[in-house]
Amino acid sequence: MTQPLASRLEAMLQAVYPAHDCDALAESLLAAMGLAQNTPSPPTHQNLWDQRDVFLITYADSVQREGEKPLRTLKRFLDDCLRDSVSAVHILPFFPYSSDDGFAVMDYLAVNEAHGSWADVEAIARDYRLMADLVINHMSARSRWFENFRKRLDPGRDYFFEARPGDDISRVVRPRTSPLLSPVQTDDGERLVWCTFSEDQVDLNFANPRVLLEFAAIIRQYLEHGVRVFRMDAVAFLWKEPGTTCIHLQQTHELIKVLRLLIEHHTPDAMVITETNVPNRENLTYFGNANEAHAVYNFSLPPLLINTLVTGNCRHLKTWLMSMPPAQMGTTYLNFIASHDGIGLRPTDGLLDDEERQRLVNTMESFGGKVSYRRTADGRDQPYEINIALWNALSGTASGGADHWQLQRFLCAHTIMLALEGIPAFYIHSLLATENDYSRVEHTGRLRSINRSQCQLAELEQVLADRSSHHGQVFHELKRLIAIRRAQPAFHPNATQFTLHLGLQLFGFWRQSTRRDQSLFCIHNISCEPQQVALGDINLIGTDEWTDLLTGQPVTDLTATVTLKPYQSLWLSNR
Repeated sequence: MTQPLASRLEAMLQAVYPAHDCDALAESLLAAMGLAQNTPSPPTHQNLWDQRDVFLITYADSVQREGEKPLRTLKRFLDDCLRDSVSAVHILPFFPYSSDDGFAVMDYLAVNEAHGSWADVEAIARDYRLMADLVINHMSARSRWFENFRKRLDPGRDYFFEARPGDDISRVVRPRTSPLLSPVQTDDGERLVWCTFSEDQVDLNFANPRVLLEFAAIIRQYLEHGVRVFRMDAVAFLWKEPGTTCIHLQQTHELIKVLRLLIEHHTPDAMVITETNVPNRENLTYFGNANEAHAVYNFSLPPLLINTLVTGNCRHLKTWLMSMPPAQMGTTYLNFIASHDGIGLRPTDGLLDDEERQRLVNTMESFGGKVSYRRTADGRDQPYEINIALWNALSGTASGGADHWQLQRFLCAHTIMLALEGIPAFYIHSLLATENDYSRVEHTGRLRSINRSQCQLAELEQVLADRSSHHGQVFHELKRLIAIRRAQPAFHPNATQFTLHLGLQLFGFWRQSTRRDQSLFCIHNISCEPQQVALGDINLIGTDEWTDLLTGQPVTDLTATVTLKPYQSLWLSNR
């Protein structure tokens, strides 16, 4: 018999707040979410997605139109250009903010007036599954809560994590080179506040259960405005204990379970996605036992796939793919190659050695990329991420430099992503094949701005209509590939996947639909030289009729040897 919601919640809270009245806290959380103690539980291990799901990642103001709020322009662009291609849209933080392009939130419950209003957000949510950021680890130093912290007033007086002089922070894992502790003058003296990311992004104190209650109320508001997917930003750093690494602590995992439980009981088809830019094995822990994240970002995919395509060698990508556990029903991977951030390098720990990683960094720098660093516990600065537009990242090879295969290489990367187990997500500037934006870097002084261009809708529509431009070619071909993917049950995010062994220049895997009514062999030449595939070696069943979905051509001789051009792909299907 299913345990009552309040009892399940109380048991989770006991693991985080053993000294508190967790029965009363559970009741307060349910009240904040508008839930009754006997609210029925949603089905477990339920897939909230299928092969038709494709995410778009964008800022609210990535596409602009004179005289119109950007959220309305975004809706116009989605409806006119992507209605048949994407099912969901992740709008990066659209709240009032003070820095980091939205990730230093000043007010969680307001829409940035420059972007639009809640009505504009709701209009997008009515036609697309809306994903929004829950910027849960930190808040702006210019927020009302932090102003109250300085004045020693509620709410906010004890909402931020403080360190004491002499606290052991030697083991803390850092994603930045900036100081971890920032001295702040308050009305009762100087305080040391914890700043994992920047001085303007002050870490919240979840050891105070009132902070958890605040976020329950925030989540309820987001759900009522139409948000159906929650991206838990930087959640791995949520719980702090001096003397530890302050990352992936058990209390963090328990709090994700608490929030997941509240969210899915309020709205059973809502999803939680954890954003944990960390080594692969650590990332996988955020599935829990199918009771934490519904989906995790597949952070190792971008650096490994880019490395594969610029070296012409798929050994590491293939080894990683073979090591990836199939996601349990009710969980899945979110696959992406590029995002608003850079290409993370920590997810290559244990997958690329130092020399290979440095070669990748050097190659990306030769294609115009920049490198951001983090500070290790022993005080060394190590490359943390590569800042570069994906179009430029795939402009050539490590050994030969820029070449004339850029378009084919770029499309090959997305063809692989679309076929892999999981839900594909396209960053808007990859869908548009945008180049490095050096002027924006100069304007903002931030390396990540290299891949955060803003464009005018009229100009964008004009360039996308031009099939002679690489922007138009990429956009229309990616839409074609998406349409093919969405029609294949073998591309369901939880369909079976096995890695094929076809040498180092051919990257292949097999997908089979959950009903076993479709098999798909996905084979990709990841090199700049032609490669041969012996169809007899991949075990095509002779009694089935096979077709290459990418060309529409039937396969009539199952023993033939096929030559793949540089960066050409095959999707061989038996239906």
